Amino acid sequence: MNGRIEKLHEFLKATPNDCFLNHALALEYVKQGDEANARRYFENNLNNDAGYVATYYHLGKLLERIGEQNTAISIYEKGMEQAKAAKDMHSYSELQAAHEDLVD
Repeated sequence: MNGRIEKLHEFLKATPNDCFLNHALALEYVKQGDEANARRYFENNLNNDAGYVATYYHLGKLLERIGEQNTAISIYEKGMEQAKAAKDMHSYSELQAAHEDLVD
């Protein structure tokens, strides 16, 4: 396990539902090609805070890479709903573009 992952796990012991830490840990697992752990932490984020918009894009991309296009489409759609509710139009645009790439 790399040092960054170890540090993030240490931080998560104190605050296991911290969305930023879970997201950062998932991204570290993505860098290592560990899709299973990355997915687990991305999904943990959405279960703890469905409004953490950044997770939708990265989870969707992970799902695309592992061949789960229909699930990725659903994640992008949920993310667009959350981004719109948060008035985060930048994230909405990114999610929409990723969504359109799959459905067109």
